[in-house]
Order: sequence, then C-alpha cells, then structure tokens
Amino acid sequence: MLTCNKDRVQNKIETFSKFGDAGHGGITRLSLSKEALAARAEFSKRMLALGVKVVTDDLANMYATFPGTEAGLPRIVMASHCDSVRNGGNYDGILGVMTAMEVVETIVTEKISHRHPITAMIWTNEEGSLYPPAMMCSGVVCGKFDKGKMLATKSSEGKTFGQALEQSGYIGDISNRLNPKDYMAMLELHIEQGPVLEAEKEQIGVVQGVVGMVNYRIRTYGQTDHAGTTPMKYRRDALLASSSALKYLHEQLDKLDSNLVYTTGEIICHPCVHTCIPDLVDFSLDARHKDPKVIKQVVEIIKNMPKELDKCEVKYEEAWARNTIEFNEKLVGLVQESAYKCGYTSKKMYSGAGHDAQFAAEMLPTTMIFVPSKDGHSHCEPEFTSLEDCYNGINVALHTVLAIDKK
Repeated sequence: MLTCNKDRVQNKIETFSKFGDAGHGGITRLSLSKEALAARAEFSKRMLALGVKVVTDDLANMYATFPGTEAGLPRIVMASHCDSVRNGGNYDGILGVMTAMEVVETIVTEKISHRHPITAMIWTNEEGSLYPPAMMCSGVVCGKFDKGKMLATKSSEGKTFGQALEQSGYIGDISNRLNPKDYMAMLELHIEQGPVLEAEKEQIGVVQGVVGMVNYRIRTYGQTDHAGTTPMKYRRDALLASSSALKYLHEQLDKLDSNLVYTTGEIICHPCVHTCIPDLVDFSLDARHKDPKVIKQVVEIIKNMPKELDKCEVKYEEAWARNTIEFNEKLVGLVQESAYKCGYTSKKMYSGAGHDAQFAAEMLPTTMIFVPSKDGHSHCEPEFTSLEDCYNGINVALHTVLAIDKK
C-alpha cells in the first residue's frame, strides 16, 4: 500500500520545532514574528526544491501548488497554520502544514499520477495571539472580517498587523487568494487537542464539523467601600455576587446535555485592591455544543438568571457566537474510507475548537482529520503526538487527496 515516508515526517517535525523553540519542549511562534518567518522560509525552500510553485496573496497566505495532468481542473488544497500561542506546542497547526508538505512530496517523489493540481497552504495568523482575532486571515478571505479593520489591529506593543505584513516580505497579489471557482475541496489535518481519541484507543478522528458556541460577559455591580470599616451586613460585594452567579449557572447548565462544555476563563475584578470591597466583577462564559437547541437552552438560562444576587445588580451581554459548521458529507466519507483502507481504527467526531477550515467550509467542500493528543494536552508545551500517530494521519490525508482526485 502507498504510504508517506516516516523518516521524512520525523525530519519535518524536528526541523520545524526549532523555529521558536522556547527551551522547554514547546515553541512560541507568533504570527509574522521572525520565528514564524523562518518557518515560512523552510516551507518555501522545501516546496521549491520539489519544483513546486509558491505564491502568496495580499494577506501573506502561502500557496504551494503542484500541477495535475489535466489543464483547467480546480485544485485540491490542504491547509493549516504555522503560528502558535505563547509557550505552545510543536503540533497545533504546523502538523497540518507538514502533512500538506509530505503529501505533496510523496506525490512528487513517487511520481503518482493525479488529474487535479494539489496545493499545500499556510493561513496567516490563525491563533491571533499577537494580533487578534483568531482565524483572522481565513476570516477575511471567507468574508467574515473586514480587511481594513484587521490591518489596524494592534499588538500589545502597539504595532499594527498591517505594519507586520508590510515588513514580512510575504505580501503577494490579491488575485492569488483562495477562490471557490479555483478549488474543488479543502482538507486539514490537526491534532485533536483533547483526550477522546487516546482514551478510546482510536487512531483517526473523522471530523464531521465544528460545534457551535456562545460567549457571554456576565457582570455584577456592587459598591466599593473600606474593607476594614464596613460591617458585613451593609456590604454590596460584587465578587460575592459573581460567585453566586457562577454557582447558579453551573447548577442550571449541568442539567442540560452531558456533551455541553462551558468555561469561565477570564475574570475582571474592580478595583482589585486588597483593602477595598469589589464594586464590579466582569467574567466570561464560553459554552459549546453541536446542537443549536442546546445552545439556545444555554442562552435561556443566562437570560433567566436572577437580576439581583447578594444585593448586587446582575447583567449579561453576548460577546459573540458561532453556529455549528457541518463538513461536506462526501469528504467526511472519503476520510473514513481512507482510514479503513490504511487499516486504522477511526471515530466520527466534532471539533470543539475553532479552525480556519470552519470558515472555508462555507466557501467550498471541506473536512478535517484528527490525530490523538497525548493526555489531551494542547496550547501548552507538553502538547505531543507520537510519530506513529502523525504518520498514520498523513497516510489518511494522502489517500483522501488521491480519492478526491479520482472523483
């Protein structure tokens, strides 16, 4: 059976892990930083060495395309990102890029006949760690974000994304952008970023879509007074009220579907002084589920919260939301068939995390492949996927691409 080259895969992993090596087993490779530009240069060098043409678009998205045997046919693209979060791991995003590179390299070196052009692609600024928001440039290309507003986004140091683009040397022509009329399918391989595949001893995740979510801000309003002179019975403590609000939300949300996940990951407390009673607490609530009916129930629970807790006013506001994205059924089926052909176990599943592929899915047929994450870790330095699991996933990607080409 046709496979990719495991030694080449290992070499790619070892090479790209040097770009942004933080010295603790992971990387910090923020978008358009010198570390990210080094990774891009390596991608370009390896693709050009194979005789593959490399171009960029106006957002520095990179496209390396190997032509097919039949002129005028649309492309098959494999895409992911090379930027990371701060102190992230060596697999999130970049494994998808390395997969695309290895699939192309296998097709070139093994002289595999294929009708359609095959493109390996790097999206710019998927993580949004330096220049928010996440999935910025796929969002612009797919019509979700305004380019002008994105160019004006600033890092914490005050540098705009537009300035970083200008300095990168990777700005190309807008005509090179991914366009549905030029592409027939998109595939992205990614680490699962969760514990399910490993726990259930499955080798391949066949991704059916990306779950919907809502993100709310919950605020409690009290009164700041001196911590030593205000008797407890006279206090309006916004932090106490926020803890009551959180307890209420947990009790109510836990009554819903067991597949619902929700998180409070950000809390702002004012004035945040140890001798002052807090007068404002603002916290986030991130809730995710594939069924829009469950998400609607979450919103109803938020809206039906008590308007006053512990003598403090309680308010809420939606920050943003996304609907569940369903990937193309035929492509999902081809991924599953390819996993079976390669002799790997597989599980159909949805992604709880966002990916560039979810925006692309609204433009052209798209799907994803997951490979296991050791202990479910991701967005941290212990993030790890074994060489064997990487190799398995890339083989599935290779056979999926060739199956799409035959269709």
